[in-house]
Amino acid sequence: MSRIADAAGFSSLRRFNALFRDRYRLAPTALRRGVHARSCARAPETADVVTVSLAYRPPYDWTAMRAYLAARVTTGIETLEPSADGAYWRSVSMHGAMGVISIAPAARTQRGHALRVTLTASLVPVLVPLLARLRRMFDLDSDPRAVERHFADDAVLGPLVGARPGLRVPGAFDGAELAVRTVIGQQVSVRGANTLARRFVERLADELPASLRPHAPEALTHVAVTPAQLVDAGVDAIAAIGMPRGRAVAIVSLAQALTDGQFPELVDGQVSDPIAVMRRLDALPGIGAWTAQYVAMRALAWPDAFPDGDLVLRKAAGGISAAQLRARAESWRPWRAYAAQHLWASLSTSTTEPMA
Repeated sequence: MSRIADAAGFSSLRRFNALFRDRYRLAPTALRRGVHARSCARAPETADVVTVSLAYRPPYDWTAMRAYLAARVTTGIETLEPSADGAYWRSVSMHGAMGVISIAPAARTQRGHALRVTLTASLVPVLVPLLARLRRMFDLDSDPRAVERHFADDAVLGPLVGARPGLRVPGAFDGAELAVRTVIGQQVSVRGANTLARRFVERLADELPASLRPHAPEALTHVAVTPAQLVDAGVDAIAAIGMPRGRAVAIVSLAQALTDGQFPELVDGQVSDPIAVMRRLDALPGIGAWTAQYVAMRALAWPDAFPDGDLVLRKAAGGISAAQLRARAESWRPWRAYAAQHLWASLSTSTTEPMA
């Protein structure tokens, strides 16, 4: 544990242990051993769940984040509570652990601003990588003030950023899952992509174990389809779900590449060269520049990703061409993903949302 504390940047093991207990309600050694939550954590609700907080720099536009995710929910895997500040829920299967999580704004305390994460005790052994995924998914490491300062004097982005402070770039809980979902949604509306994603779950996904149902909303019925399941299903079965054969080929090719370990960045979230990952994605059949950029934005959490060919972005920027938008966006580096999110949000209707 001393080596782990040192690698995490702590000069004192005592400080590391104290902060870990304060934030996660269990000792680091207990987590490492995978001890059942009843012996290492007690949440206010029940010993079968654990509640932790994930801090962020304010402001945070939870309403916009929630709306973006709600519009793209995969039925059976994800759901959102109906209230304006309602929690996002999803089933989880990672590193051999399976469970249910929810995340929602927490009441502000002396510790500052945070989102509240509740997870079933079955996920305690994977708590640290799970929380890292959630930080990327909800863009909690962003500095919104830095983004605001960068765009303050821009004629197009300045007013948009000023009107929506704290707008984040929605990420992905699972990069591989998001990449497949993006290909599913190519050339169809968001609603159409949701329908196809639901069919994938109904026909290919494993059901959520009965032991977890008491801790989950009724809408959570399955765990996400894995790349291996897509490969096993094959092109014909996937095309029969309701898509062109060419797109089914693209999905199986991507799933095979993921299964073969060609895209570890989409699995562990550790990315040193997002441009190289996009090039490898672009080389797969049926995956073009828009898809690669969108995956880089959401699955790789690359803040400079920018699908300049997107019709909605071009419309929001004044009806300009892709080449003109590409040139215009040079001054928006290295925050072009935030520029894209603000442009999309400025025209956020059912007919102007980005695909996927």
